Amino acid sequence: MRNFLQLKLFGLLAIYGLSFGLQAASEYASRVKRVEPLNWWVGMQHPTVELMLYGDKLAELTPKLSYPGVSISAVHRTDNPNYLFVELTLSADAAAGTLPLQLWRGAKAVQQVDYPLLARSEGSAQRQGFSPADAIYLITPDRFVNGDPSNDSVPGMLEQANRQDDNGRHGGDLAGMQQALPYLQQLGVTAVWPTPLTENNQPAFSYHGYSATDFYRVDPRFGSNAQFRDFVAAANSLGIKVIQDIIVNHIGSNHWWLPDLPAKDWLNFPSGDGNGNFVPTNHNRSTIQDPYAADIDRELFTDGWFVDTMLDLNQRNPRLATYLIQNSIWWVEYAGLSGIREDTYSYADKAFLSEWGRRIMQEYPQFNIVGEEWSPNPLIVSYWQAGKQNKDGYVSHTPAMLDFPLYDALLKSLAEPESWNSGWIRLYEMLSNDHVYADPFNLVIFEGNHDTARLFSVLGEDQDLFRMALSYLFTMRGIPQLFYGTELALTSPPQRDDGKVRADFPGGWAGDKVNAFTGVGLTDTQRMAQQLVSRLLNWRKTASAIHQGKLLHFAPDRGTYTYFRYNEQQTVMVVMNKQPHPVTLELARFRQVLPAKVQATEVLTGAKLQLQQQLTVPARGVLVLDIR
Repeated sequence: MRNFLQLKLFGLLAIYGLSFGLQAASEYASRVKRVEPLNWWVGMQHPTVELMLYGDKLAELTPKLSYPGVSISAVHRTDNPNYLFVELTLSADAAAGTLPLQLWRGAKAVQQVDYPLLARSEGSAQRQGFSPADAIYLITPDRFVNGDPSNDSVPGMLEQANRQDDNGRHGGDLAGMQQALPYLQQLGVTAVWPTPLTENNQPAFSYHGYSATDFYRVDPRFGSNAQFRDFVAAANSLGIKVIQDIIVNHIGSNHWWLPDLPAKDWLNFPSGDGNGNFVPTNHNRSTIQDPYAADIDRELFTDGWFVDTMLDLNQRNPRLATYLIQNSIWWVEYAGLSGIREDTYSYADKAFLSEWGRRIMQEYPQFNIVGEEWSPNPLIVSYWQAGKQNKDGYVSHTPAMLDFPLYDALLKSLAEPESWNSGWIRLYEMLSNDHVYADPFNLVIFEGNHDTARLFSVLGEDQDLFRMALSYLFTMRGIPQLFYGTELALTSPPQRDDGKVRADFPGGWAGDKVNAFTGVGLTDTQRMAQQLVSRLLNWRKTASAIHQGKLLHFAPDRGTYTYFRYNEQQTVMVVMNKQPHPVTLELARFRQVLPAKVQATEVLTGAKLQLQQQLTVPARGVLVLDIR
């Protein structure tokens, strides 16, 4: 309890930019303005932690420490005299407590920083990451549920709430996310991925969270660090894991570093004024693996900026690399996370990414991390997955990747007419590429996200195709991810429009006439979608063949596509028919996996079917058959 209160008080002080635990001669009072990480823990696998101290001319001082089991193993300074980096080594017998880190000028101690060293929670290192047994629900927090209207606009934050602006802040927050947990549990969700919650004190577009201005602070318009930790604990108590969205590639243009960067090479394409030069990325992901790519093209991809308000970080700087690695680990340990989603994955320095993943997985061997590599090419995506034997010798430690190739193939297969080279054959052939992945069953598959048009709109609001897409998502190999509101068949422009794609969740604001939580005002289509998702996800919770079964698929036949998930306990047969008429299949074709005479339960309707010689698939229908 003492450690918890100590950390809570410490966090409050750090949030408001105050020095903490300081004892100093009056002429040096308040010299240290920040210390990050905010705290550390004993018993970590990696024995060192590097503290970044910021304040007026700190580099002139010499740190000293006397604490059992902890020593100063290195001190680093940069070209900025206001930063001091102090590496501490923690022995195996180091105990939790308060480290009295003293700063000396010559023979005189001028300041002491009391640094919290905490005990880890029981079982922290053995935490289980998300897996194929899970179903992930992606949330844009500002647009989900407004549980605390009092924090919609906060003094000191540049952008105020304006729900009428598609691209403005609307007021969703951690309190709302916590209120929605029972709904998510009933829906069948077992993992939640919120887009970034860290402070984004930007004058515009701050709601999405991808322009961090403080890596160690939850944006106060969402809540506090402690509220986030409470949310994770509440979710875990309902069997829901929490995945944090982390960005190591870039920061927002209002990040607290910007007026006084820690080093001249902290940013890519640095400038003399310390704010950097905006040189846009070319987005050419293939340059990393391309044996013929020009150096300048590789550099523009990794070092170029997304936009002029997202400043690209130089992870080749060893102080910055260590800072980012420790920040990711800090959030896992502090909040009790079950996973990380790494944004704009391949845009960061590749050597850094290897070490970043290694360090996280060293601390949490059963953890999971999914990287965003937005490419329809499985050769590019597979390069980044842990276990892949790359020709150039590159070693990744990131266990999962987002399966953009399968997402692209799914949408095309549903939209196209059936022929020898279009329609279902796209899915069939894309899965044949799984041999390039180290672990295709640990890929995260999805129907859409915060950067894509809404699924129901992309499919032309066709309910039959919508059923097929979701039935496929929840039965295919991999870890399924659902975008908030897809269970209500929410719509958007068919082309990307971020503000409208990330629309407010119905019922998330007081006075909403449509309420997904109570069912009030839902259309028949919305009720259909909600029931479909709930039925599939809750069935999926106990479907061992989906969690850990093998996959066998059969070439498309007369506008149908059939595949099986199976293990010793269960067989699941999925058949999708895009034809405007019923299609009868001869079951002898599937004898490799399907017994001659069995009874099946159709998951979507609950109907019992006898599978003997033939199976008739309804026009534009999908069958999910559970055989146990």
